[in-house]
Amino acid sequence: MFKVLVTDNISDLGLSTLVEAPDVRVEKKTSLTNEQLLLEIEDADALLVRSQTQVTAEILEKAHRLKVIGRAGVGVDNIDVEAATKRGIIVMNAPDGNTISTAEHTFAMLISLSRNIPQAFRSTVRGEWKRKEYVGVELKGKTLSIIGLGRIGAELALKAKAFRMNVVAFDPYLTVARAEELGVKKASFDEAIRLGDFISVHTPLTKETRHLVNSEVFHQMKDGVRILNCARGGIIDEHALVAAIQSGKVAGAALDVFEVEPPQPDHPLFLLPQVIVTPHLGASTVEAQENVAIDVAEEVLHVLREEPFKNAVNLPSLSAELQKKIGPYLPLVEKLGKFSSQLATGAVQKMIITYGGVVADLEVSALTRALLSGVLSQHLDGINQVNAPHVAKNRGIDVMEQKASASHGFTQLITVDITTSRGKTTVSGTLLNGFGARITKVNGYAVDVVPEGHILHITHQDQPGVVGKVGTILGNDKVNIATMQVGRETIGGQAIMLLGIDKGIDIIALNHLRESGVVNEVKLIEL
Repeated sequence: MFKVLVTDNISDLGLSTLVEAPDVRVEKKTSLTNEQLLLEIEDADALLVRSQTQVTAEILEKAHRLKVIGRAGVGVDNIDVEAATKRGIIVMNAPDGNTISTAEHTFAMLISLSRNIPQAFRSTVRGEWKRKEYVGVELKGKTLSIIGLGRIGAELALKAKAFRMNVVAFDPYLTVARAEELGVKKASFDEAIRLGDFISVHTPLTKETRHLVNSEVFHQMKDGVRILNCARGGIIDEHALVAAIQSGKVAGAALDVFEVEPPQPDHPLFLLPQVIVTPHLGASTVEAQENVAIDVAEEVLHVLREEPFKNAVNLPSLSAELQKKIGPYLPLVEKLGKFSSQLATGAVQKMIITYGGVVADLEVSALTRALLSGVLSQHLDGINQVNAPHVAKNRGIDVMEQKASASHGFTQLITVDITTSRGKTTVSGTLLNGFGARITKVNGYAVDVVPEGHILHITHQDQPGVVGKVGTILGNDKVNIATMQVGRETIGGQAIMLLGIDKGIDIIALNHLRESGVVNEVKLIEL
């Protein structure tokens, strides 16, 4: 009999799957003190929480039987995931249950923004009757640009189409087939920004998307554009948004999330009448709270019964024997995934992972998951080695795993081929005894690169003076070169240069390289 301890207020409907299971005993004990939780957790097989219970390393030390922690929601900030992972405890959340709720809230904000509903309400209850001041705009025929077409973005697109809006979307994983299925126009980021009468962001908050919408991006937009963010605070540069509204570039903004929550009462955005705000209500519906509880309860039951599961936010523990065999390869495949994803351009459509040499004799499914996680995590948050295949399938990405006896002179060789809407990228890597992971080939060019730190990938014509000019440009921009690898197929033909640099490089230095006349393409890869 499995003991499932529930320490936060989770709906009885959400828990029904566990309550009705013959091999489960549910104990719902809310408002426990830390000392009480330390006692209750000792014999628990599973723990279900929302955001109130703090699942600390101290708590987990007492959790001698705990197999899984279920979070009835998305965020796991109240759970020490690292401590759980070290103890082989699976931490899972419920990312799908609030899709409809958040999409509906975003569309409610869109309509409110177009018709000035909150502003008109405040005016009317003050006894005013200012019909001419609150003239709005119709949605029909307007263009909605959606930045990030995941679950919520796709649901928002369907709602906008019902109001006869034109919908364009940017997403690094959006394929033409998926765009056609949703009835939206696939666009680049710059195109989506330029075309939108309304722009709604639905990306995760990552290093790449923080301040994705900034002063430079606002400058590219239509005059009178309206902005929405019901995704994550920080995607939009709030100071730049204030300036864009004050200048008249942006006609209005609707925000459910902020860079710091809760925001200060004197936040500059609150002083602007063109702005409407809500206190992070995207997932705040009865249905959403029940859905996330149902989802996480079902997945917890799968874990307890050792059945297939998804939505784990950490890596499930491997057997000692399997860990010993594949453990050394996990850092290599993760770096291969991150390297190849950053090198590729366009929406990923297909991946082929080939294992050669001695690694081909192993059970490699965990390696494939780790590599796929490395690829997807460059553009999506919440990706891990358990849910990466599920996410790839939902986004229409074909993933193939194959084995080959040939390893091209290496004891073992792992190769990833990524096909995107704009071409193909191939990267190979190996483990060198005593030296660790190495990237051995990039798009057909033989190299020997340690996959770590900041790497500049440069394509150029093989001719005298290129290396010197690149080095001079970087030196002038105070960028120190730590390592260098060059590769070519024929004398005087196309070549690549891989430079390990001591620190990141800003856009000005990158533009200096691009404008040098000796470089065809340059990309910064960060590992």
